Amino acid sequence: MEFKDYYQTLGVAREATADEIKKAFRRLARKYHPDVSKEKDAEARMKEVNEAYAVLSDPEKRAAYDQLGRDYQAGQDFRPPPNWDAGFEYSGRDFGGGGAADFSDFFSELFGRARGAGAQRGARFDARGEDHHARILIRLEDAYEGGTRMITLRAPAVDEQGHVTMKEHNLNVRIPKGVREGQVLRLAAQGSPGIGEGKPGDLFLEIHFEPHPRFRVDGTDVYATLRVAPWEAALGAKVKASLPVGAVEVAVPEGSQSGRKLRLKGRGIPSAPPGDLYFVLEIVLPRATSAKARELYQAMARDLAFDPRSPE
Repeated sequence: MEFKDYYQTLGVAREATADEIKKAFRRLARKYHPDVSKEKDAEARMKEVNEAYAVLSDPEKRAAYDQLGRDYQAGQDFRPPPNWDAGFEYSGRDFGGGGAADFSDFFSELFGRARGAGAQRGARFDARGEDHHARILIRLEDAYEGGTRMITLRAPAVDEQGHVTMKEHNLNVRIPKGVREGQVLRLAAQGSPGIGEGKPGDLFLEIHFEPHPRFRVDGTDVYATLRVAPWEAALGAKVKASLPVGAVEVAVPEGSQSGRKLRLKGRGIPSAPPGDLYFVLEIVLPRATSAKARELYQAMARDLAFDPRSPE
């Protein structure tokens, strides 16, 4: 997928104000609108202009685009990195915006996911504030222990000159024990302020886990690789293994092979009901770096008559 330079499409600088962006859009709309344009590619160019304006005229989308695309140029191969939008706070309206179906795959990749329906804006003077949404990353250990964690959220703001800037704010959030990937936490009255006597909106936090060096989460189940020596796998053994929180002694059955799964019931995410934890065995061979080690391997080759490529 190619990166799209929306500033280039509108012919404005990256530091352009909201007013400059609006003027550039109107100028190009007069030039390429299919109803009035004589250009052969007017319809295609108008779609590009509409897409660029849909992003750069919206402070939230523009801030996200600027953050993600600062090191890319038009036409470069582009894939958004994992969790690129973590910690980005946005209002309750659809982040994709109207007309997204007519836009490019690049737009859909960044903004196509609906971010919540949001609160309806009323015509009355008293109106409830908009809900806000954010995707946050927590440690796997937080799901096991629970507790209060400080998170940092970033939200776009428009200064007096019409430039979009990112502002950070910190929140102390109570992470419930047993929280699951994708679960949404509601923080009452942490969204936009209400109008008049209207109540503030809420803030909804979508939970995701930070990548872990040892564990992988699937729903409420947790997986990890457990490395064992050949004699532990062949003869059976009890080995100590780390859990996301604490440790446990695992019984390795006699005659185990690499890839065998050992299930610890109820030791996954402690939700209701709790998930399971699976250790996937990996047999690790010691290196033949000494004369004694080579002698042992030679004896095994001679005495065991083992062919690992045999279909049996």
